Amino acid sequence: MLNLIRPNQKNLRIWQVLVLVAFFAVWHFATRDPQAAFFFGEPIKVMARIWQWFTVGSGTLEVGFMDSTWFTLNFPAEIYPHLLVTLTETLLAFGIGTLLGLACGLWLALSPLTSAILDPYIKAANSMPRVILAPIFAMWFGLGIWSKVALAVTLVFFIVFFNVYQGVKEVSPVVLANARMLGASQRQLLRQVYLPSATSWVFSSLHTSVGLAFVGAIVGEYLGSARGVGYLILQAEGTFDINTVFAGILVLTAFALVLDTVVGMIERRLMKWQPKSGETEKM
Repeated sequence: MLNLIRPNQKNLRIWQVLVLVAFFAVWHFATRDPQAAFFFGEPIKVMARIWQWFTVGSGTLEVGFMDSTWFTLNFPAEIYPHLLVTLTETLLAFGIGTLLGLACGLWLALSPLTSAILDPYIKAANSMPRVILAPIFAMWFGLGIWSKVALAVTLVFFIVFFNVYQGVKEVSPVVLANARMLGASQRQLLRQVYLPSATSWVFSSLHTSVGLAFVGAIVGEYLGSARGVGYLILQAEGTFDINTVFAGILVLTAFALVLDTVVGMIERRLMKWQPKSGETEKM
């Protein structure tokens, strides 16, 4: 009987659900006191707020560029236009930041002299608190989605950049020497040696970058926006509606997990050649 309830790979999902249920149970009983509920919210009211967001009312979103409107989207509930704006900002920042980090990481890893010249400036840029750039981006790009995308890109870029750079640097000199001895060109080395070496490092960074892309989008919406889940959270904070604040946090967390799951599925598909954990030791 003890073996059946002991955590293992077969009942892993059950234990994960039990942890979630236990968390909400503790939260529920801890906030039965009105004073505690004021600061920490009540899970039942939080869930009710999420349900209202997705089922009650209606919403519209004008799609266009600059001052021109191309068309208007109509939604069956209040949350959808805000959620679409936040997810659009997140996905754009995630994609742009990943591509820029991948390109710059490969470039500097394969150009030691350029890397040495730019090294102090890259470290200085990475050490800068990127949140302080939000007002500057708002001045440059306005209060639309692009100021939020720019802020989130700065968060995603450095995570991907340093992982790609390190992944290329970790390529075995023996493998490089053997490939060159067989007549591999620089382009073939890039495709057959450097990129496969950096791929595992890239996907490792992407799991972190998903959360940072959401952080950048939400912080940007906090500082100036008329749409987005961050805007809803800010409005709720202004009226001390802690239940709506936690509702926004839970919605963002759920969609961040969905995006992270998609990244994991892509990783498993592209990394089939990589031995699973523990297989190398068995061989």
